[in-house]
Amino acid sequence: MTLELILGYLGLGLMFSLAGVGSAIGTSNAGNAAEGALKLNKEQSSKYMILTGVPATQGIYGFVAMFVWISIRGAEWIAANGLLCFGIGTCVGLACLISAIRQGQVCANGIVGLSQGHDVFVNTLIYAAFPEFYAILALVVSFLV
Repeated sequence: MTLELILGYLGLGLMFSLAGVGSAIGTSNAGNAAEGALKLNKEQSSKYMILTGVPATQGIYGFVAMFVWISIRGAEWIAANGLLCFGIGTCVGLACLISAIRQGQVCANGIVGLSQGHDVFVNTLIYAAFPEFYAILALVVSFLV
């Protein structure tokens, strides 16, 4: 194996794994808030569940980006452009990681607000879309390279 090939696949692995880690952290942050919120207001549990699942999408973006790069480009192209794959993979992975963590925090705050009787479900979904935009943007930019 050449260094270029190792760097290429490492970058594509980071593309998926960092996005997945971000989604795990984001959903668990929102899930922790939901667990506490259930003690105060059980009637809103379906909204808590929806908000808890929102940060999971970044892991999907990381998987899609990795899958597309591997299936379209192929091993020969990745071996010839390993440093590029490493850079793109790291950038997409970091964008999704940070986006998912911050989105989980937005959703957790929305869950707390709902548990206190405030009607903030739609507003929280809108606020959660802002960090999501950057993960989508990273996904699209990876396809444009």
